[in-house]
Amino acid sequence: MKLYELTGQYEEIANLLYDGETDEQTVLDTLESIAGEIEDKADNYAKIIKNISAGAEAVKKEEERLHARRMSLEGKVKWLKETLKANLEFIGKTKFKTELFSFSVSKNGGKQPLAITENIEDIPGKYLVQQDPLPNKEAIRELLAGKEVEWAQLEPYGTHLNIR
Repeated sequence: MKLYELTGQYEEIANLLYDGETDEQTVLDTLESIAGEIEDKADNYAKIIKNISAGAEAVKKEEERLHARRMSLEGKVKWLKETLKANLEFIGKTKFKTELFSFSVSKNGGKQPLAITENIEDIPGKYLVQQDPLPNKEAIRELLAGKEVEWAQLEPYGTHLNIR
């Protein structure tokens, strides 16, 4: 019998109690017969819930393990690329092809890197973004395009390694 059917039987028994025609012993006997069924169903539900919860916990732990593994692998890739790039730059061989891959060490694009060399308090207010004090890097880059200041400087573009 399904749980919702047992629930329906409980409702019928409750109605029997109110109708006044059914004797108490019949109601008690009926309650006792389906109480065991409800308890068995509840136990089975609890078993399923525990099994699914254990499965979910196992999946969570596996996600954490796989995330740690991915981070480790990505770290190794980054280290290998940086090592290869540094060696290629050192020997001056920054663009070539092999039978399998094309290699090139290229300048990074985008905005030129910016280093703030003084405390934020030393930067004029119009170059700060109003919130917790943060330098307005775009305005500072524009300023540094025309003049030098003691509290900031433009940094050289970095490089990266392409493998195709």
